[in-house]
Amino acid sequence: MAKVASKNSKVKDAKAAAEAKNWTKVIKAVRSPKTGAYTFKEVIVHKDKVKDFLAEK
Repeated sequence: MAKVASKNSKVKDAKAAAEAKNWTKVIKAVRSPKTGAYTFKEVIVHKDKVKDFLAEK
């Protein structure tokens, strides 16, 4: 017989899913001053802080 999920777990998952939508993965190309090659910096930031992350050097 299959295990039945309680209503409380569904509510918590919905809240977690709604909160997770506020975060985004940002990939920024960074040039190495030594070799001139590009590397990529990947960070998960809050959607309100994306412009701040891309603006920093």
